Parts: sequence; structure tokens; C-alpha cells
Amino acid sequence: MEVLYPRCCGLDVHKSSITACVLIAQSGKPVKHIRGFGCTTRELRELVFWLQEFGVEHVAMESTGVYWKPVWNVLESHFQIVLANAQHIKAVPGRKTDTKDCQWIAELLQHGLLRGSFIPPLMIRDLRDLTRARTSLSQEHSRIASRIQKVLEDANLKLASVASNSLGKSGRAMLAAIIRGEENPGRLADLALGHLRAKIPQLQAALAGQVRDRHRFLLQSLLRHWITVPGVDRVAAWSFIAEMGTDCSSFPSAAHLASWAGICPGNNESAGKRISSKIRKGSPWLSYGLSIRMGCGSHEEHLSLSPV
Repeated sequence: MEVLYPRCCGLDVHKSSITACVLIAQSGKPVKHIRGFGCTTRELRELVFWLQEFGVEHVAMESTGVYWKPVWNVLESHFQIVLANAQHIKAVPGRKTDTKDCQWIAELLQHGLLRGSFIPPLMIRDLRDLTRARTSLSQEHSRIASRIQKVLEDANLKLASVASNSLGKSGRAMLAAIIRGEENPGRLADLALGHLRAKIPQLQAALAGQVRDRHRFLLQSLLRHWITVPGVDRVAAWSFIAEMGTDCSSFPSAAHLASWAGICPGNNESAGKRISSKIRKGSPWLSYGLSIRMGCGSHEEHLSLSPV
């Protein structure tokens, strides 16, 4: 096969160690240089110097968990890096050691047989970390609200049956009074504000419960973690940019982007018959953001997807 990169390197990356194989194409049998490194910043810089001594310009590694990220952060300004999907880089039968793994990656890279994953620029990756952290917090916010409702039901408090938003300003005032030990339904209902005051008789019936100390303790703990997260539309736009970047040239067409995001049906036909239209697994963060923006599907359904 044709050699595209005569001086390249394959990396087998683990949590605390890296095995590197430099492959140099020469007439006859290629020359291999193999060495192990640690994963601290100092050791990764030693890896950079070692590769530069051999004139390496192209490096490839598998996308193993999050362990590839520190390596990428140090090497990206020095080499052209290919981050390959582990499913696309399976070795031939018999590969059993890290040394053989890095050799196999180097050989595939040298002949141009690896397809790199989409990695956005550093600024977009920083934005991605922030938007993903916010998404996780927002999901936790919803879970805590559900747990608060379960505690209220267990205490025979039917606040959600009367108030459309049991965690609105009126609802939070009532919960705070309940936590302090207030049990009188009339005094609790009188904390209602605005249009909810028209429902005071219903509130009095709904707030006549059987609250015990454990309910108060749970409500207090959950409310401490419950926060408000505003600006959904604007944040959704941030999330799209964080996942796709501002330069969509990495995707040949809108159809490719939709496929990468995992939001289009599959196309599997044989002999004129459609065998399957199952949606492929794509970017869970992007598909989640799109589902919330368009109001389709459940959170759990979209979060069950695996990242590419």
C-alpha cells in the first residue's frame, strides 16, 4: 500500500501510561522506535521532544475515555493529530500488548487508513465544557424538583394538584414554612400570592397533610440544591456552537451533520426493501439540546445515546 506519512507515530494511551511507536518508512522494512511515557505534563513534553527528534509530523491515537484529552492538549500545537474512534481501529486478531497496539495504529496512520473524529478548536472546546456542565446542572435541577414532589406526596401534601408551579414564589414560601414546623393549613394557604390566592380554599385542603421530621429534613436538603437556571433559548444557541463549532466545513453537508448528531433516520435497504430506519447513535449533548429546543422526545431517551 502507498505510504502517505513516511514519519508518523501511533500512541496507545491509558490512564497513567502511554506507549509510543514511531514508524519511519525506508526502502525495505520500515524502521520502528518504541518507547513508554507517563501522562504528566512534564512527561508529555518529553514525548513531544522525542517525536521531534525523529521528524514526526503526524500522530494518531484512540479516543479512550477522557485519557486522550491531556495528550491532545500538549501535542496539538506541535503535530497533526488524528483522534480515531476505537471501533474503527480494531486490530487484526492476535494483537494483545500495548506495544502491538501502538504499532498497529502507526501502520494504519502511515497508509492513511484512519478517519479522525471531529475535534473543535480550543475556544470551542472550552465553551463545550461550560455548556455541558450547565446542561448537567439543569438536568439535576429537574431531578431534584421531582424528588421534592415525591416527598410532598409522601407527606400527604397535594400542593402540585392546586398550584401549577409548586416551586414558584408562593410554593417556596409554603415549603419554607413547612420546614420551620408550620402545620396549620390556613396559615400555609395564606402565603399564596397573586392569582393563586383565588384558590385558598383548595390550598387549605391540599396542605392538610401528615408531615413528619424526616419530610422536613428531606425538603430542606433538597431545596438547598434546587436552583433556577434562566435563559434557555440563548443557552441553547451556545450549546449548538459548543458542539458543532462555528466552522461547519468538517461536515460535507447538512445531511452529514444531522447524521453525526444522531437526529436523522437510518437508510438500510436491500433489494428495494427497507430493512431498518433505526436512528444511529450520535452526539448525545447536541441531540439533547435539539430535543429541548424543538420540544420532542424525553430527556432520558436522548441521554441514553453514546457519544461518538
